[in-house]
Amino acid sequence: MNWDWQVVDTFMPRFWDGVLITLQALGWGTLIAFTLGLVWAIAQRSGPACVRIPVTAITEFIRNTPLLVQLFFLFTVVPEWGPTMSPLTTGVVGLGLHYSTYTAEVYRAGIEGVPVGQWEAATALSLSRRHTWTAVILPQAIRRVVPALGNYVVAMLKDSPQIYVIGALDMLGEAQAYSQETFTTEALTVVGVAFIVIAFPASLLLRVLERRLVR
Repeated sequence: MNWDWQVVDTFMPRFWDGVLITLQALGWGTLIAFTLGLVWAIAQRSGPACVRIPVTAITEFIRNTPLLVQLFFLFTVVPEWGPTMSPLTTGVVGLGLHYSTYTAEVYRAGIEGVPVGQWEAATALSLSRRHTWTAVILPQAIRRVVPALGNYVVAMLKDSPQIYVIGALDMLGEAQAYSQETFTTEALTVVGVAFIVIAFPASLLLRVLERRLVR
């Protein structure tokens, strides 16, 4: 099979449109995952039983359900009960909600890794619960788990093509549509290389960050 650069050149405008959708899904999904994951972790760690039990049940259910099923549920079932979301918004919510259950476990491990003496010192100083969390516990816990959180960003990038199935034309969606229209494979190859180009430097950056935090 001969490689046709003309096909690639024709595909590039649509490729950049797909890159924009992919980065939007990744960026907003990461923000939701990191924020909501912290809420899950704190609720499971310090909330009353009436909060801990439902939160644990919800996070376990989401974590043990395929992302693809969750995307279809958000896109086809939720609108029957509430507001209708665009494919991109649905993808962002789905990615963020799914990965928040994983980041919650990362946060929980970081919180449990804070020495007991830090909690005792905060109690001895009569710090409020809110001040203890914001000034003593979370700064230490989050610093410990930054590399692990970064790994989930890379994992989310690799899972982001699944939003194509609900109509959000990310890089893969644009390539798949273009390939079906032109009966070529160059677009799919370009997208495969693009994921490597984005993910590999991110992985190297995470390794550098991890070494710096260890020091």
